[in-house]
Amino acid sequence: MVDAIIILIVIVLIIFAVKGSLKHFKGEGPCCGGSSVKVKEKKLDGPVLADKDVIIEGMRCNNCKARVENALNSIEGLKAEVDLNSKTAHIKITHLVSDDEIRKAVSKAGYKVVSIR
Repeated sequence: MVDAIIILIVIVLIIFAVKGSLKHFKGEGPCCGGSSVKVKEKKLDGPVLADKDVIIEGMRCNNCKARVENALNSIEGLKAEVDLNSKTAHIKITHLVSDDEIRKAVSKAGYKVVSIR
């Protein structure tokens, strides 16, 4: 009888663990910090001088995506939209922004720039 109760408890724990993991792997769970990170809206002033794609390593969920977008959007004259599936930030630049400045912002957010093109 005790064995049956222990087995039932283990099965229930496994069910909860699998349900939580499914959200995490879909990028819907609150991984990487525990709560949902909101993207701060940003509009650019002036004409777009350059478009670049930044390949970023380490993003796993929508919270990661939001952190990278917020970090890049904090740079004056730059607006970023991150595609989590391709691990790429598409950026539009209206002021002179160096690749080094982009790398520093992503690094400060906790991720690594693989390439900028």
